[in-house]
Amino acid sequence: MTLPFILAYVGMAAMLALSGTGSAIGVTMAGNATLGALRKNPDIFGSCMILCALPSTQGLYGFAGFFLLLTPLGSMDVLSLGQGLAVCAAGLALGFVGLFSAIQQASLCANGVVEMGNGNPVMGKTMILAAFPELYAILAFASTFLVLGLL
Repeated sequence: MTLPFILAYVGMAAMLALSGTGSAIGVTMAGNATLGALRKNPDIFGSCMILCALPSTQGLYGFAGFFLLLTPLGSMDVLSLGQGLAVCAAGLALGFVGLFSAIQQASLCANGVVEMGNGNPVMGKTMILAAFPELYAILAFASTFLVLGLL
């Protein structure tokens, strides 16, 4: 295996691992807030469950990006250094953006869950605010499509 392929696969592994880690941390953060809020207001479980699931999308973006790049790489015999670096950069970008945006999104969701537990009707507003960190994960995911054009 040549250096360009090694770089590409390291970037793809980072994409998958970091975004998945961010989602796991984020879902847990929002879930912990939900458990506390349900003690005060057990009727909010459905709304809380939706907010808990939001940080999981970053892990899905990491998996989808990994899958998108794996398919063409698996059929290539030669990869240039520039192509390997591009895949590595896209992987690192999506991995780190997924990691941090999932955690920050979970922080917003957890705060919304706490307020819903206190009786404040903030579900819709929390969803709107939680969409902002998601945007950056979507932009990082879009970079994998741009890299596909280089392969």
